Amino acid sequence: MKYVFKLSRPRFWLYLAGPALLGLVFGVSKPGELFTFQNLLVFLYFLIPANIMLYGINDFFDRGVDEENPKKEGKEVLYDSSVFVDGVVGFSSALAILLVFILPQRTYLLMILFLLLSYQYSAPPFRFKTKPFLDSISNGLYLMPFLITFSYSSGGLPPSTVIAGGWLWTMAMHTFSAIPDIKPDREAGIETTATHLGRIGAYGYVTAAWIFSTLLMGFHSTYLGALFLVYPVMSTAIFMLEIDDSRAYWWFPFINAFTGMIITVYGLWVLFNA
Repeated sequence: MKYVFKLSRPRFWLYLAGPALLGLVFGVSKPGELFTFQNLLVFLYFLIPANIMLYGINDFFDRGVDEENPKKEGKEVLYDSSVFVDGVVGFSSALAILLVFILPQRTYLLMILFLLLSYQYSAPPFRFKTKPFLDSISNGLYLMPFLITFSYSSGGLPPSTVIAGGWLWTMAMHTFSAIPDIKPDREAGIETTATHLGRIGAYGYVTAAWIFSTLLMGFHSTYLGALFLVYPVMSTAIFMLEIDDSRAYWWFPFINAFTGMIITVYGLWVLFNA
C-alpha cells in the first residue's frame, strides 16, 4: 500500500481533487448544499481512486521508457507490476462506475470524457502523450473534475471564458512539466510538445498559453485574472533567471495548492455571504 500511495503521486492529488472541490463550492447556491454525503463521496473519488487510476495507467504503459527518467529515482517510482498493484489500479478504475449512482445523467458525458482522456493520454491506440500538441490539449482532463462537479451541483456549465481559460491553464501546466523531461524523452524516442519545440520554444508556448488563460479569466473576474497572472510571471522569471527546470517543476504543487486555496476561500466567502 505504501508503494501504491507513492505510485499515485500524492503531491499531485489536488490536481484532480482541487478542481472537483472548486466545482462544488461555486456550483451550489446555499451553504447547506455543500456539506452532503454525496459531495463527500465525489470529492474522495477524485482525491484518491482517480489519481491511482490516472497515474497507474500512465506508469503501466510507460514501463519501458521510465527507466531513463530521472524523476523516477526519487520522488516518483517505476511501475512494479504485480497481482496486488495491478488489482488496485484496476479496482480504482472500476470505482468510476459507482458514480453512476451519485451523479445525475447530465454529467455522464463529462465523466466519460474524463475517463477516455485519462486512459488514452497514456494508453494505445491514441497515446496522446506521445503526440506534440495533442498531449497538451488532452491535459484538459484535469479540468474535467471541475466541470463534472459544477454541472452536478448547479445544473449547468460554467461560463465559456472560465472553461477556455481553465483548459489553456492545463495545457500550459502540462508542457511546463514536460520541459525537465526533454532530454530523457528524446533519448527514449518520445515526441512531446516540449521535445518538438525545444526548451526555448516550450517556455514561449507555456507563457503564451498562461497569458491567454489570464486574460480569459480576467474577462470573467478581475480577481481571477489578477490571481492567474502569477503563472506567466513565474514561467518568465524561471526562464530569464535560468532557474533549473527540474527544481522549478517541484515548486508548482505548492503554488497551485496555494492559488487553489485562495480561490476556494473566496468562493466560500461569497457563498456564505450571499
